[in-house]
Amino acid sequence: MTDAPETFSWLVRFGYGGRGVVYLLLGWLALGTRTRVDAGNQAVVDMLQKMPLGRIALGVLVAGLIGYVAFKLLCLICDVEHHGSDVKGLRRRLANLGGIMGYSIVAYSALRFALGLKHGVEESQTRATVHTALDWSVGKVAIGIVGIGFILAAGAQVRQAVTGHFMHRVSGRAPGWVEWIGRIGFSARAVVFAVVGWSLMRAAWWHHSRDAKGLGEALVSLRASGTLYTFVVIGLMLFGAFSLIVARYLIVPRVE
Repeated sequence: MTDAPETFSWLVRFGYGGRGVVYLLLGWLALGTRTRVDAGNQAVVDMLQKMPLGRIALGVLVAGLIGYVAFKLLCLICDVEHHGSDVKGLRRRLANLGGIMGYSIVAYSALRFALGLKHGVEESQTRATVHTALDWSVGKVAIGIVGIGFILAAGAQVRQAVTGHFMHRVSGRAPGWVEWIGRIGFSARAVVFAVVGWSLMRAAWWHHSRDAKGLGEALVSLRASGTLYTFVVIGLMLFGAFSLIVARYLIVPRVE
């Protein structure tokens, strides 16, 4: 796999870094009790805003996540990862839908905070987005497709965790232990993505819009499971660390 042009490559690396920050902070919030982790993306953004130079940090996060979403859109539409257009390839490309929606919501929330348009943690942005989309003529279909995208993404996370296939996009100069924290991280993401995907499908096809979950709500729904909750929280933090490391060693595919 050849490297991409330098400008695009740095944009994608920046995006992976932004993704890593989101997962690290979300896991940190889930381990504590002072902040409502069920607020998910908004809680992460609120936490960043309260830090020194918070507005600047939010601006950097927005830029990074926009880069990541743009990369995922190219993976979905232009197949820059070369999965192909057969059934298997289309399934892998559709798995990008979950990330596109999820990180777009995070970027939107962070941008509003950075511009001073939103203060404090309010209703789940995911539920609000789903509720608005369901009012559209094609809203149910769109939300249902995104839900399926999350389910497919959950399956893709399981595959990555089992095979370690994600390492083919990581330079051989990366430390050997990166693969193992990646495997744990992908396993944790599989659980969360499955919960989010099922909740979106219920919202779209069974009219349970208040059941729609983002990352934070999905974590909260696992609290009663005890050991599984602890594994998922630690796994998400490891995935955040993995994303930050991979931002340095990632082999970005060339866009023709």
